[in-house]
Amino acid sequence: MAPPARPATPADLLARPDRDRLELVGGELVPKAAPTAEHGRGQGATVGSLRRRFDRKPGGRWPGGWWFATETHVQYATGVFCHDLVGWRRDRVPEFPTGFAVRVRPDWVCEVLSPRNEKRDFVDKPRTLHAAEVPHYWILDAQEKLLIVHRWSPDGYTMVLSAGADETVRAEPFDAVELRVAVLFGDDDDDE
Repeated sequence: MAPPARPATPADLLARPDRDRLELVGGELVPKAAPTAEHGRGQGATVGSLRRRFDRKPGGRWPGGWWFATETHVQYATGVFCHDLVGWRRDRVPEFPTGFAVRVRPDWVCEVLSPRNEKRDFVDKPRTLHAAEVPHYWILDAQEKLLIVHRWSPDGYTMVLSAGADETVRAEPFDAVELRVAVLFGDDDDDE
């Protein structure tokens, strides 16, 4: 009988030349799902809409107060995930987090569902993010055009909003402004 393989570590991930396309999940190095065109469009449209309003110092016409990044590896106690979208509140993190992998806990994570990778976004990532006390977790379903918003609570994530593309919502933590859900998928102009 062969001895069990030792679980992979963040150091193992860092040593790989293809580390930018891998995640560390449950002690195993696994490839990040290849994005579809719908995935990329949703990711770009969402960060574009939020960045304009929030990725700035507070004050002025828009609320501000956030840093945003895309395709960013973040290290947690139990894994390293490459998040589609991630954000940090500037009042908690005064300098933009840098490096590979970022070790500063995000305040918001958004994943755009990838076909055949739903378990990671609905099970593996929420467990890790909850343990790290990430306050807000969004899931965008680009195929079904759905936004699902979760808020951290001691017992687990609570779904606080689910909305379709035809709705306008105030989605925490960005509830200072109304967001047209269709804009998050690139299906409507963001004319605010």
